[in-house]
Amino acid sequence: MIKVLVVDDSAVVRQIFEHRLSNDPDIEVVGTAPDPFVARDMIVELKPDVLTLDIEMPRMDGITFLRKLMKHHPIPAVVVSSLTGEGSELAMEAMAAGAVEVLTKPGAAYTVGDMTIALAEKLKAASVADLTKFKSQRESSGAIKPLAALAETTNRVLAIGASTGGTVALDRLLRAMPSNTPGTLITQHMPAHFTKSFAERLNSHSTMMVKEAQDGDSVISGTALLAPGNTHLLLRRSGARYYVEVKSGPLVNRHRPSVDVMFRSVARAAGANAVGVILTGMGKDGARSLLEMKEAGAATIGQDEASCVVYGMPQAAFEIGAVETQASIDDIPRIVLARLKKK
Repeated sequence: MIKVLVVDDSAVVRQIFEHRLSNDPDIEVVGTAPDPFVARDMIVELKPDVLTLDIEMPRMDGITFLRKLMKHHPIPAVVVSSLTGEGSELAMEAMAAGAVEVLTKPGAAYTVGDMTIALAEKLKAASVADLTKFKSQRESSGAIKPLAALAETTNRVLAIGASTGGTVALDRLLRAMPSNTPGTLITQHMPAHFTKSFAERLNSHSTMMVKEAQDGDSVISGTALLAPGNTHLLLRRSGARYYVEVKSGPLVNRHRPSVDVMFRSVARAAGANAVGVILTGMGKDGARSLLEMKEAGAATIGQDEASCVVYGMPQAAFEIGAVETQASIDDIPRIVLARLKKK
């Protein structure tokens, strides 16, 4: 059983989360707290495995509390906030402060029960996250320098999939990639409203241009396109031109965007001209379709267990033979460039 502490200033939200989450056989809600000061004492007493944490709360905001918690008593936290628009910057701050996952809370308190299935999945992922790796990788990312520029490559595509822990892993990977890296597609499991700010944050750290993908965007050298939250990202080809389709559709492996949807489209549109990379994350999203990429002639790389915050998605891909090469997050950029140079 995963022991969960719910921290939220709304009594209605606390009650709904406690009731709905308790219906999951793998979760036990051991307590609820209206603010960080009450939560602090309950953490000591109840020793939860993971927290849900609101950002806007009385007496102390969630981000300040998270920073203090990560410094003195590290515990996985899932931020659940009604932040949208400008507030999504605060969600990125929360992840920088140590939140393992973020989730959008509906505007009306009585509707929060509708998102508890997604919350339960994120709590399960967060509960097995290795905070030591998460913290050390985040703090050392600033020292990463980009690798030497590639010689001109034609019709090459890089596709990257990630989930829990992926925000830090993607930051490390893209920091190391040269400015003329072939056109890159990224699917990171993340809610709507947060992906634009996440893309902007990645862009500020990378020599490539990183942006939230828009339907019809060309896939060109030096640009990385991030799947918008709540939509799938697919690669398409028209003659010699690659472009992306951004579309809705059913959840795949409980996700939208789904890594499987993206990798499968890359296998069909780019075949042997692609390199696929599967990074840290819980579950199996991306495993089957990475195998399809490999069978189509693409090079495939998986993050190794030692550097993963959650060794779930890369493990699932490795176990079915979809991964040609396993490597640490710091070695992956060099291996990707070597594969991209091959004709």
